[in-house]
Amino acid sequence: MLSESCLNSMNNIDIAPIRHLYPFTSHFVKIKGLNYHFLDQGSGDPVVMLHGNPTWSFYFRELIKGLYPEFRTIVPDHMGCGLSDKPAVDRYDYRLKSRVDDLETLLDELGVTRDITLVLHDWGGMIGMAYAVKHPERIRRLVVMNTAAFLLPYGKPLPIRLRLIRNIKPFGTLAVLGFNAFAVGALFMASYKGLSADVKSGLVAPYNNWRNRIATLKFVQDIPVHEKDPSYRLVKYVDDNLHQLNHVPMLILWGEHDFVFDMDFLSHWRRRFPRAAISTFKDAGHYVLEDAGDRIVPMVKNFLTRDSHL
Repeated sequence: MLSESCLNSMNNIDIAPIRHLYPFTSHFVKIKGLNYHFLDQGSGDPVVMLHGNPTWSFYFRELIKGLYPEFRTIVPDHMGCGLSDKPAVDRYDYRLKSRVDDLETLLDELGVTRDITLVLHDWGGMIGMAYAVKHPERIRRLVVMNTAAFLLPYGKPLPIRLRLIRNIKPFGTLAVLGFNAFAVGALFMASYKGLSADVKSGLVAPYNNWRNRIATLKFVQDIPVHEKDPSYRLVKYVDDNLHQLNHVPMLILWGEHDFVFDMDFLSHWRRRFPRAAISTFKDAGHYVLEDAGDRIVPMVKNFLTRDSHL
């Protein structure tokens, strides 16, 4: 077990300035020799929160604070993100399957194999639903926020910003690794209301140098569009098997001003899960928890508490 100060020093990450926003105890598990960071707060039924790109466990800070007195909140940082290790591509392949395997390793290590609530945002949706389709018997509830767990809706192109990073490697490498364009750009594009200086600092804190930004680039490059893309088959498998989760209570919370996961994606979720409870937020963007967290936290708590009494 590696201490937080040692790991942060190794990655040259300083989170002291944002500790007042992120007052949690860090934990680490070794996965193939790499340090995988996670939070584990509270007790009760497990609520596993999975972030996307370019966020990290910091994104869920207010939801953790709102839930952990009554629930066990488990919040990993995907490899290359947050306070987890930032390995080079010769140590870690940054593919969807590896991320699902990491999640399974963590939960098995913790003995968390039943009554799981998954809270999913952005890439966390694909990672979490791949795990859920593999282990539907372990899943008790699903909370979905501006994400996808299926191939791009028919006729829906990737936004041009993502296409440039994904398809033009010299541009993507320089823009994302050199100038941190993805994480910094999201600070201004992903929130509809705007973010405070402290929150901006927190969201980008782990991505403070070229080496530490590798995952923000590789997530984009792993978006499956064509059948020959490395992660296409796994996404197609999840897409084809989402019906296994139709019996699971689902709450969908959606920011209406999302520049990637727009209302077409929400319509797809509606068709796939017609019994889901859905709330949309006209004053929220992709970072829906940042824009509407004051309303979302009690809604999620209500959803979990109501189901616990059934």
